[in-house]
Amino acid sequence: MRNLRILAALGLVTVTGVANADVSATVFGVSDYDFRGTSQNARDPAFQFTGDYAGDNGLALGIFGSNVDFGSSLDADFEIDLYGGFSGKFDEKFGWTTGVTYYAYPQETDLNYVEIYGGLSYDIVSAKVWYSNKFLGDFGEDLARSTSGDDDTSAFYIEGNATIPLPNNFSILLHAGLSTGDYWDNAIGDDVVDFSVGVGYTAGKFNLALKFIGNDTGDVDEVDTDVNSQEDRVLFTVQTTFPWKSE
Repeated sequence: MRNLRILAALGLVTVTGVANADVSATVFGVSDYDFRGTSQNARDPAFQFTGDYAGDNGLALGIFGSNVDFGSSLDADFEIDLYGGFSGKFDEKFGWTTGVTYYAYPQETDLNYVEIYGGLSYDIVSAKVWYSNKFLGDFGEDLARSTSGDDDTSAFYIEGNATIPLPNNFSILLHAGLSTGDYWDNAIGDDVVDFSVGVGYTAGKFNLALKFIGNDTGDVDEVDTDVNSQEDRVLFTVQTTFPWKSE
């Protein structure tokens, strides 16, 4: 809760500088809410949104929301994330970013947790490292304790991404990620590698993407393969950002 209040306070302070910044909102429709290779919505469609503030000094603040479905054992119907950070450039193509994200599930607060991140980008490629000292909050600790007897749930996520532009508003979208650390050893028993390969297309004010998503685990849930599914699958996304700007 303390982290939530800090980010909210930063947001209130920043509003006073809106005249010198870029404020936008993005809405998404996705065929499934994928998070690092795992379905967050039982392989059902999700509606998502972001609200973003970008200051001239590199400060960025935002909020993300989505419906979720973790099955009957967890009473969580939606997720609200708050994030803030700074970014900049070493030169025209070489950039950096760092920040923090607070993941909140108002109906299931045991899931709430914080991650910090840092990343570098060069032209069309980027890499980022995420770290949480208590991944998935109290729920993650309970799961690790019941699985291995060790409740250390620190976790890293290391990812690389590339967007390769093609003619006629098309692009190739590439992603690879590694989930590792004590949480994955104690609660899951192994690291997880996820990846996606897709095609993006810009149609006027809308961005469309079709991706194949997979990981190295197969589907480990034998009871309900939709809840927390890790099966290979195809995901479709459509999004648009407001305000629409004239071209």
